[in-house]
Amino acid sequence: MNILIDTVRIAGFRGIKNLEISLPRVTVLIGTNNSGKTSLLKALQLALGDYSRYLSEEDFHIGADDKRVSEILVDVRIVPVDANGIRMQKFNDEWAAEFSDKIKAETNGNQFVALRTRAAPNTIKGGFDSKRSTLERWPDLETWQTEKIKETNMLNYFEIMPFIPIEAQRDIHQELKERSSFIGKVLSSVGDEYNQTEIAMLESLIKKVNDKAVDESSVLQSLKAHFKKLNHSFEGSGSAEITPFPKKIRDLSKHFSIHFGESPSIAFSMEYHGMGTRSWASMLTVKAFTDLMAAKHELEAKPFFPILAAEEPEAHLHPNAQKTLYDQLAESKGQIIVSTHSPYLAAMANQSELRYLKKSSDIIVAHHLGFQLGTEDRRRLQREVIHSRGEILFSKALVLCEGETEEQALPTLFQKYFGNEGFVLGINFIGVGGSGKKYLPFLTFAKEFSIPIFIFSDGEERVVKQLKKYCNYSPTPPDGMNGSPLSAS
Repeated sequence: MNILIDTVRIAGFRGIKNLEISLPRVTVLIGTNNSGKTSLLKALQLALGDYSRYLSEEDFHIGADDKRVSEILVDVRIVPVDANGIRMQKFNDEWAAEFSDKIKAETNGNQFVALRTRAAPNTIKGGFDSKRSTLERWPDLETWQTEKIKETNMLNYFEIMPFIPIEAQRDIHQELKERSSFIGKVLSSVGDEYNQTEIAMLESLIKKVNDKAVDESSVLQSLKAHFKKLNHSFEGSGSAEITPFPKKIRDLSKHFSIHFGESPSIAFSMEYHGMGTRSWASMLTVKAFTDLMAAKHELEAKPFFPILAAEEPEAHLHPNAQKTLYDQLAESKGQIIVSTHSPYLAAMANQSELRYLKKSSDIIVAHHLGFQLGTEDRRRLQREVIHSRGEILFSKALVLCEGETEEQALPTLFQKYFGNEGFVLGINFIGVGGSGKKYLPFLTFAKEFSIPIFIFSDGEERVVKQLKKYCNYSPTPPDGMNGSPLSAS
């Protein structure tokens, strides 16, 4: 791996007023709708990819005064890491040669490359300007937007670090028709794989197949006879030919198709498959594209580190396929950033890979599980919460109770009182199957991800004593609710 984008800062982009987020090699972004997951991916595309050509007025954040900001700012820090993703002090020789004088060092000698992207309206020509530069140093978080730091313009971005966006709506059947799609880019190089002798041999075989197809078809023969009348338009010098199959190797990509089925004898073209299969096939073409790019860079003895940003890759896929998809993404080269609403995909991720985005008022904050948790705490958290109760990863609030009766009754009482099902408002009711320590993994989860949590309990002295041990609490019920539930945070 050797390098990693470990920190990203974003200000003034869409719903993001000011955000810093740390990124492991595989990052799984979770959170409710409108929490900033897509905005984060698009801001990265602005800084590292080609989003500048898509910039619009709607991309500029609207502040508390209902006015749009005048500038979007995105900072990205690249650091050297070892094979396990642990930060190292210096870049290896290959990356040092590529980054050259863009490499800076902290006072302790740790090297980094800091990139800044500024985007603003062009008041003279109209539209928007985007400028990329390197920073002389990585600024303090508190003053990163205002601190005066030397910026050195970058005319081109690093080709060895391509940003590859994978949209939520993708369809291999449609992409086969587009040269600019990932499958189109892969197929465009097919002709370069063969030498002149191989091309002549293949085109000779194709000619035989075309001739045979026409000779055996009265319909094609009739069509060919009529097309010969085009000769009259060229004073008899023209020549009409029918080729049911592509005549030239260079045209193979134009007639390319993909068939899939339980066996070769019952395989069907992608247009006859559902969106799940077509979407998954599209995802796999991205992996094929990155593998080809990696092979080319290896031939040129150049390092290669793609950044794959996948928005809701689980769309249209059944649960087991979503789990498999995570493995396929995680084994990809480079750095992978995934936004998801799938509890199945999130449950497959390592706890250190989860980033929970939460919006409060006009502020978006990124949370992650603290590294101070012990091994047993992490195991219980994974087993009893993330793996078994994945839906609460997307909760706005949790209500915990001791048993099945309360778990079934409380949602009904909630609906009667508030006029809405709890899940409609993003509230989940969880029976923990006991008291005391049974609450602990849920309390840990809620605390780390800053999710409000309320406990409905008999209030036995032993239970209250245990809860005091595990968390700060207040017996005051939340606004709009009667009774005396225990509110823990």
